Amino acid sequence: MKIYDRRTKEYEEIVQFGAGKLDFLYNNPFGRLFLGLAVSPLVSNIYASSNSRKSSVKKIPSFISENNIDMSDYEEKEYESFNDFFTRKIKPGKRPVDMTSGVLVSPADSKLLVYEINENTEMNVKGRTYTVSEILGEDSDCAAFRGGYALVFRLTVDDYHRFGFPDSGRVVSRKKIKGKLHTVSPVSRNHKIYQENTRNVCILNTDNFGTIAYIEVGAMLVGRIKDHGNDVFAKGQEKGYFEPGGSTVIMLVKDIKMDEDIMKQSVSGIETKVRYGERIGESLC
Repeated sequence: MKIYDRRTKEYEEIVQFGAGKLDFLYNNPFGRLFLGLAVSPLVSNIYASSNSRKSSVKKIPSFISENNIDMSDYEEKEYESFNDFFTRKIKPGKRPVDMTSGVLVSPADSKLLVYEINENTEMNVKGRTYTVSEILGEDSDCAAFRGGYALVFRLTVDDYHRFGFPDSGRVVSRKKIKGKLHTVSPVSRNHKIYQENTRNVCILNTDNFGTIAYIEVGAMLVGRIKDHGNDVFAKGQEKGYFEPGGSTVIMLVKDIKMDEDIMKQSVSGIETKVRYGERIGESLC
């Protein structure tokens, strides 16, 4: 899988964590017999419980090595479990937030793809057509996002798994939609994962971008999404975190001009590597 690193202006290949097991579950006829169990919240809860034990710390050294994680970015501490390590905090100053007025910042370390939302509030995400209402829930008002963009931030296991607010403002509403826990990697392309998966949906009233829909999507072995519950927030303020596994943040935004390099890669179907707090676009107002 090829991604674009906007800091080096080079492309790099990344390897999907657990690619062999995921391929077996999704593409092997025998493996698909177990898929229903694998994407259930029960399995995620069992996995989370095992990673909360003190004994799970033995997994940490090999995980760091296999995923080339630069631990110099993170706080130095003795971790109590694998979960504790996975939700580790960044050192002060390692993720500076662009506080320029009218600039939208990335909510997470992730791989970003941008999709246009047409006048029918539909978008084509990785070969699957979604409506805004399918992602937000059928009772949602979709008109605010007509002609805007869907920003899909895919977190992989090597990423910093805390996520923040892209602008200052306040939370208008929150809801949780229960569902399955498919992997968010490309191997699940035959499933409408952003409609089927468990997700938290927040509607934000932001100071520079009007209404933004902010959706945290659960993924395989990630049934636990922690939201700090802040109703008033500042740009770059931490909103919450994901427990073990990769997952996704989706933002639906209308009044924005995305940065040119991100749009250029997205048109070609290539994800751009972004970091928490860095500029990704600016307000049209």
